[in-house]
Amino acid sequence: MDQPVVLGIVSYKVFPAQMGGQKYIVDYYTELSRHIKIVLAVSKDNQVDKYANYKTHPILFNHWYGWLNMVHVYRLCQIIRKEKVNVIMVDHSYFGWLGMLLKKITGKKLSIKSANIETLRFRDMHRVGWRTYGKYEGWVHRHADINFFISTEEKQWAISKWNLIPATCATLPYGTKTIRPVSREERLNSRRFILKETNLSPNTKLFFFNGTLDYLPNTDALYVIVQELLHRMEASHIPFCIFICGSNISDAWAQVLHKTPHIIYKGFVPDINRYYQGTDCLICPVTLGTGVKTKLVEALAQGQPVIACKRSGTGLNATELGKQLILVNDYDWNTFAEAMLNLDIHEPTRTPDSFYAKYNWPAIVEKSILSLQR
Repeated sequence: MDQPVVLGIVSYKVFPAQMGGQKYIVDYYTELSRHIKIVLAVSKDNQVDKYANYKTHPILFNHWYGWLNMVHVYRLCQIIRKEKVNVIMVDHSYFGWLGMLLKKITGKKLSIKSANIETLRFRDMHRVGWRTYGKYEGWVHRHADINFFISTEEKQWAISKWNLIPATCATLPYGTKTIRPVSREERLNSRRFILKETNLSPNTKLFFFNGTLDYLPNTDALYVIVQELLHRMEASHIPFCIFICGSNISDAWAQVLHKTPHIIYKGFVPDINRYYQGTDCLICPVTLGTGVKTKLVEALAQGQPVIACKRSGTGLNATELGKQLILVNDYDWNTFAEAMLNLDIHEPTRTPDSFYAKYNWPAIVEKSILSLQR
């Protein structure tokens, strides 16, 4: 195939990108547009970036009303012809049916890009009909010419469970714009800022958790922090504080966090890197959901050590990262708390250069273009 021209189809709000899933989509297309022509068709609730390197058409109904997009099939076909599109790329499987219909009408190649296996995510969230969705999701991926998965583990699961042809599958991990380790001085400056802002003593261990806080895996992690980890940490009498950042928290959870000792709830913060760099360790006691936990990639990129459950560490090579990533068996909260208590804040670890070589967006996009050209 010649240089691909891609029509990206996004079924929900990603502009402006604030959460990990949104950044995964926007950052990928932003970097991809530096190499090939990109056109996007997105849901109407997006705020279009008029300075972007690609054309964006906010014409689609959100995925909750996805079937209504039948009325836009003709317009999408017009865009495909006018822009000389030769690859239709659908983010997530929700609009896979729409991609299949466009493929049949236009004869163009179809790619499905999955940030996670929705079937497994719906199962963990106890959604009714997750098995039925699983049949649909597998059907969509089997009809795609190119399937991108966020981790090798999810790719192998999909190949095995859905009988996908391995040659049609590739890994497209969550990437980082940071291309080199953050300096020790930068991290110290951010730590000093946080200590001064919160009036904490210099020997306090600073832990960090963030995410979209109405999302079940993250809400469950809040429960673990409050009910499982805090009393184990307090028994040691070691000074510590857990900073929690994130949006969409319920009033009930906000009240709990504000009243709980050793926790400082900051809400949504515009400069999240301040906390990735200034706290001593990201904790991720998440045992639900699928895909790569984007908070882990962002923390490691900022040079921050991570303690996480094994479920959270999917897609990351713990051996390659050494002491920078400590993975604990799921639900083993004694060991998790011990790892937090044993963290040495005076001998900081360093994210290896191999991490930046693997997870920077230019390298990820270069490999994906080779897959699109098959």
